Amino acid sequence: MVGTVTSGNLRIPVRNIWLLMLYASHLFRQLDQQQRVAVEENPDDIADLIAEILTHEVQRRLARNLSFGWRTQQAEIDRVRGRIDLRRTETRRLLEKGKVACRFEELTIDTPRNRLVLAALSRLAGLVQRGELAHRCRSLVGRFSRLGVLNEAPSRNEVSVISFGHFDAGDRRMVYAAKLALDLALPNEDSGNVLLPEPFRGIEWLRGLFEKGVAGFYDVTLSPDGWQVSHGKTIRWPMDNPTPGIGNILPSMKTDILLNHPALQRRIIIDTKFNSILSPGRYRPESLRSDYLYQLYSYLKTQEAPDDPLSLTSIGVLMHPAISKAVDEAMVVQGHLIRFATVDLSADAGSIRLNLLALVEPHPYCA
Repeated sequence: MVGTVTSGNLRIPVRNIWLLMLYASHLFRQLDQQQRVAVEENPDDIADLIAEILTHEVQRRLARNLSFGWRTQQAEIDRVRGRIDLRRTETRRLLEKGKVACRFEELTIDTPRNRLVLAALSRLAGLVQRGELAHRCRSLVGRFSRLGVLNEAPSRNEVSVISFGHFDAGDRRMVYAAKLALDLALPNEDSGNVLLPEPFRGIEWLRGLFEKGVAGFYDVTLSPDGWQVSHGKTIRWPMDNPTPGIGNILPSMKTDILLNHPALQRRIIIDTKFNSILSPGRYRPESLRSDYLYQLYSYLKTQEAPDDPLSLTSIGVLMHPAISKAVDEAMVVQGHLIRFATVDLSADAGSIRLNLLALVEPHPYCA
């Protein structure tokens, strides 16, 4: 994949942005081990992998008929159906014409879920590298259109409320693949053949993607080994004698990533940041950011509890993307190892994987 995304001094190949998007997606949790290895070895194949999964799931669904859904309609008809719109009926004097205005529910194949899948197939047809795969996507686009599904992507609100019941749980992989396909990339006219992620909105979007990508990677790779992985968990202040209004003004504490392994007696709190790990200091050229350090220290110390042994030795990791140089330093403060480390997002996928895994291993100097 040609091109990079630039944010400040950080340049990230688009294929590695795609890799983070895959790690952050629900689809990554659905892949088997062979598929994960294949895509990490060649991130340029991510679009093809998603297209393979999506077309397979769509063909399987078509063999059983696409799911239908209810849609609210309003029409002027010659018989009562659903609820009568009295105001519209009266103001348009429809009764004199032998008609009545009604609102009713209609069963339709043109649902947000099916339009999401159709829009994803259309997008992938222009992204995949293999000709036969692009042809398969276009063929399925034609089938959806002939069945009556509009080729209009649903709104983000419509996508956010898509849910699965007992009888359509098998559609999860199809929908997850479609969502990721729509997020992947659009040609950037200002950059020739450089591709940028469609939802790219600058630093805030990248910061969220970095956090979700790291959390998704650890969830999939560490959970089978007994790790418990939590993302965005709110932790409480250990308050005594709080005044009535303190809860309304006290800042919340929410960890980016929390890793627990009771058998190994290890707990790791990871706080991801998307800027340089070092900044100009008052008395030195480079310094760690004190506010980040204080924040992580508060996460560690406020959670100490005698009845929770892991809380007394929990580890804190401040994780940044590498900018200009790699950093991996650590210290022990009042029983807690605090680690300051970077991940090189411009490296190949295999190196990124090894980098992330190394940061949850004991530090060689402070184990």
